[in-house]
Amino acid sequence: MTAREFEKAVANAIADGALLRDDGSPVIVALSGGADSVALLAVLNSLGYNTEAAHCNFHLRGAESMRDMDHAASIADRLGVNILIKDFNVSQRMQATGESMEMAARALRYEWFEVLLEKEHAQAIAVGHHREDQAETFLLNALRGSGIAGLAAMAPRNGYVVRPMLGLTRRDIEEYLHCRGLGYIVDSSNADNSFRRNSLRNRVIPEMDRHFPDAAGRLADTAAHVRDNLAFYNYAVKRIAPDFFNRDSNSIDINALASAMPPEAARLLLFEMLRRYGFNMTHVANIMSAESGTFVSGDTLAELSRGTLSLRANNILTEPDVTEVSLRRDIAEPLRIAVSELPVMAFAPAGSPAEAYFDAEILNGGHTFQLRHPRRGDRMRPFGMTGSRLVSDILKEAHISPLQKREAWLLTMDNETILWIIGIRASAHYSLTPETRRFLRLTAL
Repeated sequence: MTAREFEKAVANAIADGALLRDDGSPVIVALSGGADSVALLAVLNSLGYNTEAAHCNFHLRGAESMRDMDHAASIADRLGVNILIKDFNVSQRMQATGESMEMAARALRYEWFEVLLEKEHAQAIAVGHHREDQAETFLLNALRGSGIAGLAAMAPRNGYVVRPMLGLTRRDIEEYLHCRGLGYIVDSSNADNSFRRNSLRNRVIPEMDRHFPDAAGRLADTAAHVRDNLAFYNYAVKRIAPDFFNRDSNSIDINALASAMPPEAARLLLFEMLRRYGFNMTHVANIMSAESGTFVSGDTLAELSRGTLSLRANNILTEPDVTEVSLRRDIAEPLRIAVSELPVMAFAPAGSPAEAYFDAEILNGGHTFQLRHPRRGDRMRPFGMTGSRLVSDILKEAHISPLQKREAWLLTMDNETILWIIGIRASAHYSLTPETRRFLRLTAL
């Protein structure tokens, strides 16, 4: 594969998956100094993206860790890319949390990435996973006894993390680096087969290749097929589940569900309907085999009587957790919201409650923004109306069930002002006026 073919393959993957925008907003590349990350930084830079490199030094391998950091800095300098470097104390994290070394390092890395997203106003973190990595992940999850979601392995996008090289091989990557004259370092710990992933990479998959040529490629293809199946599965659940769910009474017709499909399918569908409340497959199996009973999961009671499973609140929190978010970039957690800042001449309202619009001046007032669930007594000033209204009344008029009301999401400003009942209604605060020059478009995904 030539350098041009490699770059075209990455560009196509980005376009097909809508992984990155070409609006000039930064893309932070996780740069270890290894072949995968060096190639990723180089190719995104060549494709014209505004790249920044982020290197984590965990100081776990002595002089080798310093060598990696120096090489990453050298590569960034050669490509004309700004590099951000962070030192971590993994042992301290392990002592504080009880996490394994691997989990502690991963947690520290992604916590820092989230900080960088905010600080650099970046659109995404790009990581260099490739086809063989995908095969290893598929096998690891399969050997753990995973379900369909685990067998789908890594997605090209997961929240703010994107993987533009997931369809390319390690050989493709090394050939690209050779064409570009770029060197890379090799982590000596990759040879330690006490790590399960290394054992798969160094022993199991090469042995599989002896009997099944391109085993890694076939496993990665299987993961892609499963990911397609997962998309269809989720689509089918979304379409079928309402047939058995009564929104007015917030209940599920178990008898109808059991008679409409084979037991295995009914059990899976019920699980998908209940898992958002914290119920697991053991709960589901007990519900399906019982004639009556009460089942508890966290803040939800499920009461089974005469073939109907009724869901109601069980001491739902009156002070829900609050997640602070930024309106300067897309929001990935706890739900996905696309955020765009545009000139007012581009304003073309979609007329959908899934979108909300605010004057971009909202970013200049030193405000903080939060996502949270409704609280008793919440009021907002709806767009197009005078005065304020109870959020509960607005949700009731939207035919939202009592339990679903408590699961609705609000975007708030400064912990008080409700800007948007997401997917339902926006407020009148910072609405567009004739003086508006730029505006924010928020789209619930």
